[in-house]
Amino acid sequence: MKVHSELGPGFLESVYQEALENEFSNLEIPFIKEVKMEIYYGDKKLKKYFKADFLCYDKIIIELKTVSFIPPAHYAQVKNYLVATKKELGILVNFGTPSLTYKRILNRV
Repeated sequence: MKVHSELGPGFLESVYQEALENEFSNLEIPFIKEVKMEIYYGDKKLKKYFKADFLCYDKIIIELKTVSFIPPAHYAQVKNYLVATKKELGILVNFGTPSLTYKRILNRV
């Protein structure tokens, strides 16, 4: 929320990503930026992967957006990331609106 309060809407996703990286560091939140996430099909690891904007505490996928409205496809994207990586929690954060919007997305493993 601090990043959105300070910058407001209108920047590119990469600007918010860098600001959030600074904030995570200041708060000593363990994270990896643009981490390659392995994808599983059943118990088999696939050759393909995706890059999460952030992986925090080695278990929370953070996906950033800068759109005026979050379409269902963005929620599905995070849910698919969770299922494919066998992670339990994703947070979709949208910096593109006057008020910060975010949604917790759960994967019942």
